[in-house]
Amino acid sequence: MTIANLSRRTLLQAGAALLASTALPTLARAQDAPAGGRLIVAADSEPKNLNPAIVASNGVFFIASKVVEPLAEAAFEGKDGLSPRLATSWEGSADGKSVTFKLREGVKWHDGKPFTSADVAYSALNIWKPLQNLGRLVFANLEAVVTPDATTAVFRFSKPTPFQLIRNALPVVSSVVPKHLYEGTDIATNPANVKLVGTGPFKFTEYKPGEYYRLTKNADYWNKGEPKLDEVIFRVLPDRAGAGAALEAEEIQLAAFSAVPLTDLARISKVPGIKVISKGYEGMTYQLVVEINHRSKELADLKVRQAIAHAIDKKFVVDTIFLGYAAASTGPVPKNAPEFYDSGVPAYDFDVAKANALLDEAGYPKGADGNRFSLKLRPAPYFNETKQFGAYLRQALAAIGIDAQLVNADSAAHQKAVYTDHDFDLAVAPPVFRGDPAISTTILVKSGTPAGVPFSNQGGYANKELDDIISKAAETVDAKARTDLYKQFQKLVATDLPLINVAEWGFITVARDSVLNVSNNPRWAVSNWADTALQS
Repeated sequence: MTIANLSRRTLLQAGAALLASTALPTLARAQDAPAGGRLIVAADSEPKNLNPAIVASNGVFFIASKVVEPLAEAAFEGKDGLSPRLATSWEGSADGKSVTFKLREGVKWHDGKPFTSADVAYSALNIWKPLQNLGRLVFANLEAVVTPDATTAVFRFSKPTPFQLIRNALPVVSSVVPKHLYEGTDIATNPANVKLVGTGPFKFTEYKPGEYYRLTKNADYWNKGEPKLDEVIFRVLPDRAGAGAALEAEEIQLAAFSAVPLTDLARISKVPGIKVISKGYEGMTYQLVVEINHRSKELADLKVRQAIAHAIDKKFVVDTIFLGYAAASTGPVPKNAPEFYDSGVPAYDFDVAKANALLDEAGYPKGADGNRFSLKLRPAPYFNETKQFGAYLRQALAAIGIDAQLVNADSAAHQKAVYTDHDFDLAVAPPVFRGDPAISTTILVKSGTPAGVPFSNQGGYANKELDDIISKAAETVDAKARTDLYKQFQKLVATDLPLINVAEWGFITVARDSVLNVSNNPRWAVSNWADTALQS
C-alpha cells in the first residue's frame, strides 16, 4: 500500500510517522497512460437533477462533470490556476462591464450537433443567471451575451463586475448545456437534466435507480487521445462502510469524497494494492462552522459568542473528530485560498476559564444546577463529522454552563428548520469555499437573504459595515483593491462573530493501485477524468 499525492496543506499530522517510511509511487503521465477498461466508482447518493448548470453542487458534479463541461477547470499549474475547457481564453474589460471568451473550435455535442457560442449565451442567460444556485450571485448583473461569431461570446454587465470573480467562478458556475435541446422547453423538467447530453469525454448511457450510473467513452471527444477509459460505472453504495469492503474485494476501484470513513483509513492503508490520497480537493474546501441565531437574546450578545468560541478546542476537533485530516480555521476564508487569506485576524484560543468569565460579565451567572441558560443545537446530518462535532459542542458548552439541547434530523427536516423556519439557536454546517469569497462565503453573513436559501445567513445577523464591504467588493474591478476588501471582511467576521469558523477540510480518495492519474487537479473528483486510466 502507498499513500500518494499528499495535500500541500498540513492535513495529515497524525500520519507523519507512516509517511516518513512510505515510498511515493510515480504516476503515469497522461499521454503515456494505457487506454481502455472500465472504472467502477462508489457513489453514496443519487441526485434527482444531474444538470450542473442548474445545480452546482459536488454531488451533481461528481457524475455530471464527466459529461457536461465548463468553460474552464481548476488546475494546480496554469495561469490564474485555471485550465481551458470549452473556452480557450477569457479577458475582462478595464471598466468591468464585459468579459470576452474565445471558444474551442471543432467541438460536438454527444448527439452530433456542433457546439457554438449560442450554447454559451443560452446557458448563461437562461440557466446560470436565473436558475443556478451559485450563478445567480456571480451573474447577478449579466444583461446580455453578444455572439459575433460561433467561437466568441462577450458577456456584458449592467454594473462593474470583477473579472477576478468571474475567472475564479468558472469551474463551478459555467457548465454549458445544448441550446437545441433546452430552448422552448420547461428547463426545470427537461429530460436532459437526467439523461445528460454534453461535450465531455464520456456519454451518459444508463441509469438504474439504486444500482448504478453508466458512462461510456465519447469517441469524438475534442481532445484527441482522450478519454483513456472505455467506461465509468458509478455504483450506488449509500453505506460508507460498504465502500471500503468493496475496494478490498476489488468490486470497485475508487472511492472519493471520503466514502471510506476516516476511522477505517488506518486499517485499509495496510491492504496491499490500495492507496490513500488526500490531494485533489483544494479547490473545494469544506468548512465546519457554528451558525448562530442572533434573534436569541443571549446569542445577540458578543460576549456570549466570544465565550462559545473560547469553549471550542479546535485542536481536539481536528485530531479526534477528523483524525488529523483537517486544519483549524482562523476565519471565513481558508488557508488554502492564498489569494485572499489573511492570518492576522482576532483569535479565540481554547480557554474555558476565559469563556466562563465572559459569560459572567455578560450577566449570565450559573444557577444552582450549574447552568446559565439553554440553547437548541442542530448539527447538520450530511457527514459523520458534523454529527460528531454536534455531540462534542454540546459537551463543550456544558463545561461553561450552557445547556445545549441536541436536535438531530434528516437533511430535509434540518434544512427546513434552520434555513426556513429559523427553529434553532446554534447549528453546525459544512459550507464549501469555492475559490472566491463572493461565490459561497459572503452569503453566510450578509443580511437580507430571503428565508429558505440554504447555507446562507438565516440567523438574522445584520451589520451595515460588513454589508457595505461585501457590496463594495462585488463592484470593485481592481483585483488588489477587491482582495484588500475581503481581508477587511475576514477581520470583521472574526471580530464580531456572526458565526464561528472551527475547522476546514478536504476529502480523502481511496483507490486501487491500478487507477492512474488520480487527484491531479484541485477539483479532481468533480472534474472530467479524461486522462484517468487503468493499469492492466
